[in-house]
Amino acid sequence: MPEALLQILDLSVHYGAIEAVNALSLNVAEGEHVTLIGANGAGKTSTLKALTGLLTASAGTIHFDGQPLHSLGAHQRLQRGLAMVPEGRGVFARMSVLENLHTGAYLRRDTTAIADQIERILDWFPHLRRRLEQPAGLLSGGEQQMLALGRALMSRPRLLVLDEPSMGLAPVMVEKIFAVISEVCRSGMTLLLVEQNARLALQVTERGYVMDSGRITLQGASRELLEDPQVRAAYLGE
Repeated sequence: MPEALLQILDLSVHYGAIEAVNALSLNVAEGEHVTLIGANGAGKTSTLKALTGLLTASAGTIHFDGQPLHSLGAHQRLQRGLAMVPEGRGVFARMSVLENLHTGAYLRRDTTAIADQIERILDWFPHLRRRLEQPAGLLSGGEQQMLALGRALMSRPRLLVLDEPSMGLAPVMVEKIFAVISEVCRSGMTLLLVEQNARLALQVTERGYVMDSGRITLQGASRELLEDPQVRAAYLGE
């Protein structure tokens, strides 16, 4: 396996006396697509918040491209190439769709390339092209998820982190979102996907980790996890 772009070792996260993540270790190689699945309350989002600097880990280490992240704030991690689409999307409701996309590129100065990338994102999400001047708060939940994903891609991340992209969306919109996630993967983007829809998550990734009560309980190739009896019973409804 190629050298890890992301390496998390023995990560623990606490909320006061409550332990949300317990000695978690995982890695993602450059160009790899990895998923972290688990039930509500398993600690998945806490893991991602510690990774992106929104929470302070109580123990463990996180290395990105061989460098430790513990002393860096969230904006500095973004500068290193670590971008997350958070659960709940987090679009700027009063700003237009186009303005939201431009905020994703605020660290960039390559004006022509920014315009080209906006066009590519609008080709992926034609719904957004028809709403470029509308406030983002007027979009449907699915359209906001498209915008949040497009905004993250505008930073040209080395690692794209997605937290529950299907949450609260109608099945037809989930299908569209995951079709674009598959396109993004085929473009060479490195991906870490947290998702309750285990079947979809395992279908678009090569490797997966299963998390329960703050710990990694299973890991392996996604196709093998799809056939694992424990995974099928707990997460695939079989």
